[in-house]
Amino acid sequence: MRPVVNRILIGLAGLALVCAGGAALAAGAGFSVPSWWPWYGPGDVLLSDADRARWREEGWWWPTVIAVLAVLVLLALWWLLAQLRRSRLAEVLVDSGDGDGALLRGRALESVMTAEAESLDGVSQASVTLAGRRRTAPEARLRLRLEPHAAPAETLTRLVGEVLTHAEQSTGLAPLPAEARLRASKHRPERVV
Repeated sequence: MRPVVNRILIGLAGLALVCAGGAALAAGAGFSVPSWWPWYGPGDVLLSDADRARWREEGWWWPTVIAVLAVLVLLALWWLLAQLRRSRLAEVLVDSGDGDGALLRGRALESVMTAEAESLDGVSQASVTLAGRRRTAPEARLRLRLEPHAAPAETLTRLVGEVLTHAEQSTGLAPLPAEARLRASKHRPERVV
């Protein structure tokens, strides 16, 4: 969800900046602009003296400006913190049978699952990421790059039957939800004789 929101926000901000910059450049270069456009030519300024001093005498002006800027800063900080939030699971709580449990490093489980997925026939490259919370069941996100001769249905069946089953059995996490993304590796076309 977050990458989609990021792309939309960055795209909208970029579109707004390109439109505003292009319009200001067109007006500054002397091209004809619509009559409703605030800048008409190269000698025009963005804010005249009258525009800048227009609202200074009003009592609501400065609190409104400060409130709008504070909201913009808080939204920017929220977005930055959302980017820095860790999406990987650092530790997995494994039931050890003694009631206390044991902590398994998330990277260790990811590397074992990656190695096992790469050993499957037809998989040239694999990547596993665990997401979620330590106390609840984690979610595995697998990305596989398939070789040209690989059958996706067979690879997916073996992935569920071997890699995910072994991970569930070894950690005691009976339901291990997973999302797998399969991509074909690029290769040269082969000649048919």
